[in-house]
Amino acid sequence: MDVVNDRDADWFRGIYGRHYPDVVRYGLRRLGGTAAAEELAQEVFLVAWRRRWEVPARTLPWLYGVGRRLLANHWRAERATPPALELREVPSADRHDGVTRLVDVRAALARLSDDDQEILRLVGWEQLSVSEAALVLGCGAATAKVRLHRARRRLTDLLREQPAPAPVRIGGSR
Repeated sequence: MDVVNDRDADWFRGIYGRHYPDVVRYGLRRLGGTAAAEELAQEVFLVAWRRRWEVPARTLPWLYGVGRRLLANHWRAERATPPALELREVPSADRHDGVTRLVDVRAALARLSDDDQEILRLVGWEQLSVSEAALVLGCGAATAKVRLHRARRRLTDLLREQPAPAPVRIGGSR
């Protein structure tokens, strides 16, 4: 049986069941909320169904690439830049240092270019290999490796610029 005949409703249900949560998480990390992320996932899988004969064996990076292009088209249509990750709550000084560090990382990430943010998200958040990220970005693995290295260096530099948190006093000592 050839590939064309294998790409039926059962094939689609299989990739949908395996990768829908991953695509929603991809959207959550780039959009404002669950509804928008689920809408993006639906659009991604609509494209996958329509272009099912073009979907490669490494499906997830291809789906992320579709999501990336859909988001780029949406942002271009609105003539706006991608929304920055908004921090709805600033942790108080008595919270765990890990939360404070996460705030610092997100703030530094938001200061990077869109391309730097995307390669870092694909490798760090989506846990793609460099070669899989290259498929999403539409470039070669060597180019993606260089982009990742440079993006990590720029992020590290921004994090070094962050002021050290002031020591927190606990208790009633004066």
